[in-house]
Amino acid sequence: MKIAGLNLDIVWKDKNENFQFIEREIANTEADLFLLPEMFSTGFCMDAAEVSDKYEESLTFLKKISKEKNAAVCGSASVEEDGHFYNRMYFVQPDSAVNFYDKRHLFSFSGEDKVYTPGKERVIVNYRGIRILLQVCYDLRFPVFARNNNDYDAILYVANWPEKRVSAWEHLLKARAIENLAFVFGLNRIGTDGNNLFYKESSHCFFADGTEISEKMGNIVSAELDLTELKDFRSHFQFLNDRDSFSLEV
Repeated sequence: MKIAGLNLDIVWKDKNENFQFIEREIANTEADLFLLPEMFSTGFCMDAAEVSDKYEESLTFLKKISKEKNAAVCGSASVEEDGHFYNRMYFVQPDSAVNFYDKRHLFSFSGEDKVYTPGKERVIVNYRGIRILLQVCYDLRFPVFARNNNDYDAILYVANWPEKRVSAWEHLLKARAIENLAFVFGLNRIGTDGNNLFYKESSHCFFADGTEISEKMGNIVSAELDLTELKDFRSHFQFLNDRDSFSLEV
């Protein structure tokens, strides 16, 4: 399965501009799954009452792209629902099936926990035979929540992770791949946001042994996920059989 992620310089609080730019950037790219950054339509913004989707604007856009490209599309957006705001990661499939994951670990350093409501469920999507765990940015720092119980093959992380802390982002992505014997695709935004934070190009896909398998061309970072190769690796290195047993309360 081919995943193509877009290194997007998100226009601050301008959904239409971001939608148009995304369409142009992926127009000539073919993939089974397109990945967009965290809060791809607005930037990582705490002005939720102003920017959040009240009429599923971002979801409607993802459905449009999924249908046009005959591929799954995934990314997170600020969403208002029943009087609460969520940092919601959508996974939209070409047959219009929609799964979503609400970010569990809210970034208290920026005040995200004061504005958004944390999710309660761990979400795994089965797409074209590959089981995919959905995660958003700060979730990366919490390995227990992402622990592989032999229930997924790949993790998708979408992020707005600034340059000043990017070393942690890159090391933790590789660690999650190695410890969980899984593909890990981490897509970060690029450019400068409305808070003058700078984001360098730092999107990666790692194999289960920590080897980088992504390729970059322009603003597209892509990787082929070979499930047969992963199964062979896991059958040889059966480290997950020795993992600690625990239950997770959320």
